[in-house]
Amino acid sequence: MSRSVARLPGDNSGLDSAGFPLPRIPDRARLTLYAQLARLDRPIGALLLLWPTLWALWLAANGTPSLHLLVVFVLGVFLTRSGGCVLNDYADRDLDGGVDRTRDRPLATGRVAPGEALVLAALLFGLAFLLVLTTNRLTVLLSFAGAVLAGIYPFMKRITWVPQFFLGLAFSWGIPMAFAAQTGGVPPVAWLLYMANILWAMVYDTIYAMVDRNDDLRLGVRSTAILFDDADTTIIGIMQIMMLALLTLVGYRLQLGFYYYLGIILAGAQFFAHQIVIRDRSRDACFRAFMLNNWVGLTIFAGIVLAMGMVA
Repeated sequence: MSRSVARLPGDNSGLDSAGFPLPRIPDRARLTLYAQLARLDRPIGALLLLWPTLWALWLAANGTPSLHLLVVFVLGVFLTRSGGCVLNDYADRDLDGGVDRTRDRPLATGRVAPGEALVLAALLFGLAFLLVLTTNRLTVLLSFAGAVLAGIYPFMKRITWVPQFFLGLAFSWGIPMAFAAQTGGVPPVAWLLYMANILWAMVYDTIYAMVDRNDDLRLGVRSTAILFDDADTTIIGIMQIMMLALLTLVGYRLQLGFYYYLGIILAGAQFFAHQIVIRDRSRDACFRAFMLNNWVGLTIFAGIVLAMGMVA
């Protein structure tokens, strides 16, 4: 018989979100719960964070970056995204139980205690910081700003109607860090790429928020999906066009060629398809469109890699 886990005094880890008793969790299940808390079973968020970081690495290196920086940033993306998810669930532990999509999360059900979550988040962010320490001074300094952005984002839905903007700030911070690590500076083109990615994050996270709009309205949680109301798909379309325009400007400034612009055109075609998918605003359709944004990031990355190969 497996040994049961001791509960922290005063927590509600023996109850689910409806107040019913949960079975005691054996020790061997703790790692599975921590993996769920860190979203290791749902890599889409890490991929949406990874693609713009890879765009920046390839552009900053004018081709393939060093293996060292590639390892640092790929591992760093997954560690920081997982740490951010843990921190987000800690901030939302009293809200997630009232949302269909999140009611079974480990913190919402009480199967993981808040203190455990904070320790796990600190461990993940700490490992990411150790990776950053293998780069240069500017990258290390920029990482502190990134940590602040990651720390404040989970609480923005309580105080602003545009938490998706703050997600964009956090999810795009790998771009200036990648340029800093590769070149020792952050040139203007890096900030153009940064602004383009903020718009993209607002696009896909607004679509994601459309999935939870009814639950968020009931709970008093704020989002751009609620702020934009019936103009949501139109404003999403405007942001998609603005993102593509900024990426075009990046290509112009770096004198990139045909394959880069082909990647942008194909990304635009995908955005048009996403508009068709979300036109009826159904939960399943919006979630599907959110997931499809992974292919947008991959398409743009492929265009950059091919363009850099032609330049070389």
